[in-house]
Amino acid sequence: MGISVKSEKEIEIMAEGGRKLRKIKARLKKEVQIGNNAAEIDKLAESEILKCGAKPSFKMVRGYSWTTCVNVNAGVVHGIPSKDIVFTKGDLISVDVGIYYKGFHTDTSFSVGLDLKKGDLNFLECGSLALKKAILKAKKGNRIYDISEAIESVLKKNKYSPVKALVGHGVGRELHEEPQIPCFVAGRKEDSPIIPEGACLAIEVMYTSGSGNVAIKNDGWTIVTSDDKISALFEETVAITKYGPIILT
Repeated sequence: MGISVKSEKEIEIMAEGGRKLRKIKARLKKEVQIGNNAAEIDKLAESEILKCGAKPSFKMVRGYSWTTCVNVNAGVVHGIPSKDIVFTKGDLISVDVGIYYKGFHTDTSFSVGLDLKKGDLNFLECGSLALKKAILKAKKGNRIYDISEAIESVLKKNKYSPVKALVGHGVGRELHEEPQIPCFVAGRKEDSPIIPEGACLAIEVMYTSGSGNVAIKNDGWTIVTSDDKISALFEETVAITKYGPIILT
């Protein structure tokens, strides 16, 4: 199955949803504070999503009952937002959230630190830079390989590891569509899918300060680093237009 191409009208709808999600993301960031807990973030996210006339994308995933995924420190993705996860000084928190609006999904993630040490702040800045560089490569005629290469080069330059067990993805009528978008170079460039105008991609930087290897916790969802090293996550939904990449979220 190839990369789904959206019409200009469909991208306009996704952009409308993306603007709503961007505001929700900003609100959630403010609430990631020492003493608050992951369940509070999840409850706020659901309230804000419903208030703007959308639905939580993640609740549409079979078996998942929450609006967000919240990960702390060694948590990589899919962390269940439990009230037992109380944010403390020195924590690195990642929040992943998506909305379904007028028939289309948009998806975004952010990571923030609570009074982090300088080295950990550098770790966060690297992930944010890797995402910016990757988005610049998300152009008509380029290949998915170019996006992956941009992410990996920034991470490796800073001696961090991309997570190889997980990938970014296409997004639209389904939350997860083709193509897969690795955070690392895989295979030959010429075998990588060409990016068409009208593609919408959830470009996702998932990386760790350790080996990059991961494991699944007993809850069946939460994916953590195998070596207990910190991890972070940065993601935007991006539309590929004739004018270049446009960040929707």
